[in-house]
Amino acid sequence: MKFLIALLFGFVVSSAFAQEQVSFFFDSDKFVLQKTELLNLNKWLSVNKEVKVVGVYGFCDEEGSVGYNDTLAKKRINYVFNIIKGKVKIREDFKTRSFGKLHALSTIKAENRKVTLYYILPKDFVNEEKIISEKKEVVVEKKKSNIKFIDTYTYENPDGSAVTLKMDTVFMKKVSVANVGEKLKLENMNFFVDTFAIMPQSRSVMYELLTVMKNVPDLKIQIQGHICCVQKDFRDLSTQRAKAIYKFLEFNGIDKSRMTFVGFASTKPLYPLPEKNEAEREANRRVEIEIMAN
Repeated sequence: MKFLIALLFGFVVSSAFAQEQVSFFFDSDKFVLQKTELLNLNKWLSVNKEVKVVGVYGFCDEEGSVGYNDTLAKKRINYVFNIIKGKVKIREDFKTRSFGKLHALSTIKAENRKVTLYYILPKDFVNEEKIISEKKEVVVEKKKSNIKFIDTYTYENPDGSAVTLKMDTVFMKKVSVANVGEKLKLENMNFFVDTFAIMPQSRSVMYELLTVMKNVPDLKIQIQGHICCVQKDFRDLSTQRAKAIYKFLEFNGIDKSRMTFVGFASTKPLYPLPEKNEAEREANRRVEIEIMAN
């Protein structure tokens, strides 16, 4: 994404002035601190009663969609905020952000699952307004955002007949400006039951992805297949479905060096197995692309 998501008002800590920070770390897919980290937070509170918190920032490095990651980061923020509320000074117009998987990642995954508090010491209260610089939430446009994607695409069948598809320009724009590490679901990407044959109504999704790849030559992706319902993917459908999209792009001129594919079977569900309803099964049964370079 080309901007960060804000929950409250817009203020950031300027690195040109005095500032402090402390982080607390979470287990994978959890938004409640384990005993050791909760103890660390309470210890910090006990020796920092006079500080003023000016920012609470949340991060995560979970598998899943960016929307899922963002929700998890927000839950972590709220959890920590509710603990510190009333125990230290907190600037009323502090900034609370969730970064999902969009921040600079550490190679050690555990270091990415955290909430970071930014604060100032009593000696710096006199310079508080210098330390805190107001910042509107600005959308920084990339050059790629100037690409004008067409809303229809016409291709020729083997028999010579022409087919015109309606294209989702919003999705194409989103892919074109996505950050490295971001995952995007290929909506309405459907396959015939128990096969890796793509259904005709999903052709527009294929050509949308192809169009973006052709228009953004620096874009590299990994195509990731997921299935629902069963613990074991005996036929390796998740891999075969991801490969089908890979082969389509290769056949239409996209260099193999710009893409890879992988199947995760049902090891990374958005909802626990067995799913409770068709909506959960549909959410788990998906194809995503992860941005590897852009």
